[in-house]
Amino acid sequence: MKKSKALVAGMAALSLVTVSGCVTDPNTGEKKVSRTAIGGIGGAAAGALLGGLIGGKTGRIIGAVGGGAVGGVVGYKMDQQIKELKEQTAGTGVDVTEVDNGQAILVNLPDGVTFDVGSATLRPQFRAVLDDVAASLTQYPNSLVDVYGYTDSTGSDAFNQQLSERRAQTVANYLTSKGVNSARLRWQGFGETMPIADNASEQGRQLNRRVEIKIIPLTQAEIDAARN
Repeated sequence: MKKSKALVAGMAALSLVTVSGCVTDPNTGEKKVSRTAIGGIGGAAAGALLGGLIGGKTGRIIGAVGGGAVGGVVGYKMDQQIKELKEQTAGTGVDVTEVDNGQAILVNLPDGVTFDVGSATLRPQFRAVLDDVAASLTQYPNSLVDVYGYTDSTGSDAFNQQLSERRAQTVANYLTSKGVNSARLRWQGFGETMPIADNASEQGRQLNRRVEIKIIPLTQAEIDAARN
């Protein structure tokens, strides 16, 4: 049953993977190929909702604008936010990449750094990293934010689903507690259904246990349309 479910999930996620053209790395200035997701061995893809958001985009933009969460800043540059996030999280194990053809930012929070095994309680030493992420989201408010939770395949489906949900909710609640407007945030758990590596190895399982923060910048045109 697990093998069948994992295969279906993997095929569904792989169908979302696309490759963009060349982009400029904000850290090095180099031209490089930007992949919107990384396929794992026998796995699915990084970023569960490639090209989309939890609950859809239009309604969430309207809610964020109506709640005063976005709209007050002009001249936003995604490259600058990525550069700053990479600098702030350097050496912590956190990975910051572009996804969705360069239209969004994915912040990967690895298990073992963020949470203890089987726990949904943030490690105290990791809170400073999330403080920096929250500060970045506050500094650059014109975006929507999804938080995704994932596990490896160890344990029951039900336990893994619940754990992924609790971890995603913990991170989302922490960001809100640090000043990120809740109108911008949604969270969701995917259990073991979105692996990015092979669950047959310990290294692969460690990669699969993660929380991702997806930052989706909004254009001024989208914000203006929501106001109207």
